[in-house]
Amino acid sequence: MRRFRTLARATTACTLVLIVWGGIVRATGSGDGCPDWPRCFGRWVPRLEAATLIEYVHRLLGVVAGGLAVGLAVVGALALVRARRAGGPPQVPRAAAWGALGLPALFGIQGALGGQVVLGGLDPLHVAAHFAMAMVVLGVLVAVTAVASQEERGPAAWNPYALLAALTAAGTLVLLLVGTYVRAEGAGLAFRDWPLMDGRLVPPLGVRGAAEMFAHRLLAILVGACATWAVVRARTMRPRSPRLVRWSTALLVLLGAQIVVGALNVWTGLAAAPRAAHVGLAALAWAVAVGLVVLARADAAAREASLHGDRRATRRPLTDVVGAYVALTKPRIIVLLLITTVPAMVLARGSIPPAWLVAATLLGGALAAGAANAINMVLDQDIDEVMRRTRDRPLPAHRVHPDDALRFGFVLATLAFLFLAITVNLLAALLALSAIAFYVFVYTAWLKRSTPMNIVIGGAAGAVPVLVGWAAVTGTLALPAWVLFAIVFVWTPPHFWALAMRFAGDYAVAGVPMLPVVRGEDETRRQILLYALLLFATTLVLVPVGRMGPVYTAAAVGLGGGFVWRALRLWRDPSRDRSWALFRFSVLYLGALFASVAVDALVPLPAITAR
Repeated sequence: MRRFRTLARATTACTLVLIVWGGIVRATGSGDGCPDWPRCFGRWVPRLEAATLIEYVHRLLGVVAGGLAVGLAVVGALALVRARRAGGPPQVPRAAAWGALGLPALFGIQGALGGQVVLGGLDPLHVAAHFAMAMVVLGVLVAVTAVASQEERGPAAWNPYALLAALTAAGTLVLLLVGTYVRAEGAGLAFRDWPLMDGRLVPPLGVRGAAEMFAHRLLAILVGACATWAVVRARTMRPRSPRLVRWSTALLVLLGAQIVVGALNVWTGLAAAPRAAHVGLAALAWAVAVGLVVLARADAAAREASLHGDRRATRRPLTDVVGAYVALTKPRIIVLLLITTVPAMVLARGSIPPAWLVAATLLGGALAAGAANAINMVLDQDIDEVMRRTRDRPLPAHRVHPDDALRFGFVLATLAFLFLAITVNLLAALLALSAIAFYVFVYTAWLKRSTPMNIVIGGAAGAVPVLVGWAAVTGTLALPAWVLFAIVFVWTPPHFWALAMRFAGDYAVAGVPMLPVVRGEDETRRQILLYALLLFATTLVLVPVGRMGPVYTAAAVGLGGGFVWRALRLWRDPSRDRSWALFRFSVLYLGALFASVAVDALVPLPAITAR
């Protein structure tokens, strides 16, 4: 068993190197470095030329990987024969052994396709078929290795998560095949304005390469959504499987890196390094996707009950169902986020924007915030169950099933992106999507449970609506927009810490390392005062940067002074009542400050910088 496992891992690693080197061959244009096959310029020893050597090394790696595959097949066959003679189960899992037996034939087909690519003059269909077979070989190898590496030898099965993993893997494979066809057709630069396509979300598909590139990018979005769903679902399953969390997260990271490298391909005019990296990341993503399917099937039997839960819910009135889903979005937080959006739009335009644009931006922003909050509740359901303040939320109260809440969040996120991209602009849609991703993955899934600085960094998600509002009007981001972002970013910690002081006991019971729990109330009060002073200074920066007039300046000084005074009182005379009073004032502060931004932009008074 150990010999088979070691040989399987070595064959998989060598095959990955082979595929990555094949990407280097394509990126450097060395595919015709040896114009004949299997020999090179009629010789077995190649010429000492760069393109020839690159292509020849690729062929040598193929021979080595194929030899390892033959050895793996022999070991698997011997294990099956010995088990049959002994009348018992083989030391190697039967699925892994039978999979290994088919590998030599797959490598033979792959070698023949490689020869056809060379002899056919790098025909796009032959290149795509060659890459497709490489993915099949790699997928079988990863499956064999993963099955052989399982410590438990129980039966594998299908459950909802395994089906999601399989859908993600299938989508990943289709994405890679479409991508390699785009490269083979020479359509990688069909559009040079990534992420747009000739300035559009949906380009004219009659142009050469346009349909293929559009399909490739659309598939990337769909596969990324499936991978994101797999990550969130792996983190919310009870009991949680660390393996599924690690592998799904690795897949999402690889797909994200693949998107970045794809953009670099366009921006650099298909430079060799990003082209080769694109192929290597593609192979890794496919390998991880296949491994995730195997692991999900291995865990399926044990977690079938926990995935489904008790869904025999009694029928409730429609108003109760609607109310539960509305509660998932945290409407009060949405309102707080949106009150910063409109003033940013007014300041960006210098007047009141068109009503339809304001309405579209607010609706898209509300959908995005609701999506982030719904997914946040799914991830935090274990925390909400033990905190008195949150026990009545829909998930702890069993008013909504976690699977349904997760689907609801993803649907809202999709609608938010599409709606903003179609009715407003792509920049606003991407900013809203980035806020969802940051809030869900950076703050909720990572920072909230790991560091008392969680709300300091995580506050960036709540500051994005001002950027969305600015981008909705101008289609760009200017320095005043970033100052508005900084105001909300700096406001968030003292606002939330004042609340956390009142409910420090709840956070302690839930194991959430909020500042009052980890460093005590004295340090929290000191930090609130320091951030209040920083907030006061940050609001004044907008005066010269945004060319603000006396209305905003007076509001920033008056409101900021009131904030600092209340923080100072809390620092000198600690009490839960003072912390609660500061929290309530902070909400009024933000609304009044941003209202003054809008009024200042509309009132024709001289700017302070003009004096």
